[in-house]
Amino acid sequence: MIALSIDGAPASPEDLTHIALVNYGAYTSFRVERGGVRGLDLHLARLEAEAVELFGEPVGEARLRELMRSAVAEREDCWLRVSLFSQEIGPRTPNWSGRPRVMIAASPPPPPLADSVRLQVQTYGREAPHLKHVATFGLIRARRMARQAGFDDALFVNAQGQVSEGSLWNAGFISGDEIVWPQAPMLAGVAQALVHRGLGGAGLTGRIAPVHVDDLGDFDGAFICNSATPACAVASIGDQTFATSAAMIDRLRSAWASNPVQPI
Repeated sequence: MIALSIDGAPASPEDLTHIALVNYGAYTSFRVERGGVRGLDLHLARLEAEAVELFGEPVGEARLRELMRSAVAEREDCWLRVSLFSQEIGPRTPNWSGRPRVMIAASPPPPPLADSVRLQVQTYGREAPHLKHVATFGLIRARRMARQAGFDDALFVNAQGQVSEGSLWNAGFISGDEIVWPQAPMLAGVAQALVHRGLGGAGLTGRIAPVHVDDLGDFDGAFICNSATPACAVASIGDQTFATSAAMIDRLRSAWASNPVQPI
């Protein structure tokens, strides 16, 4: 069951009509555990940056926290998607500037994406890739095309074969006890940041560097991560197979879990 609210009140048909017809906005999503969120500081910073860039004004951290607490209500464990929009902005009226409205969907937590995935390489780059925006047509189409071709999901590269991100996640590559994060225009994922923060405690190191599809055979393994999936092994990328060890995936999940739950 999904509970949908806008600015702390039940969503109205008028609000939902605008959101259904105008694909302009941004969001973040995460799991709530015992009234808190791992990486809440990063999610709040993302929302504030998105609000300023897309609408002209921040919402304010205190206001965001208030609305999140209201949406969580008595739930101990749930999933929140916090979206920003404005009824003042549309295809014929793009000039408005001000504080956006906040829509929050509270629902049961989704399961991880998978235990392992086979990825199809696709030449694609999201529009404004640094933003977690609501223009998801390209991402859904990419996953659909990958599934139709017999893969589980899509890994994006540019025209030169440089790896960036996936449809719903970031990718990491394993070289011994080092994690290599691709350097390219992409969304800075919160799960990626949390895994990176916890690498030292798991006996691992990390760095950011360009990764090309021609270099994939040099790595010992690969994984994907997002807020619902702290670490999932990659079995193959195109024709390149990986023997990503279960022990390494456990270490990466431990790195993610080492981040404390921050109270809303």
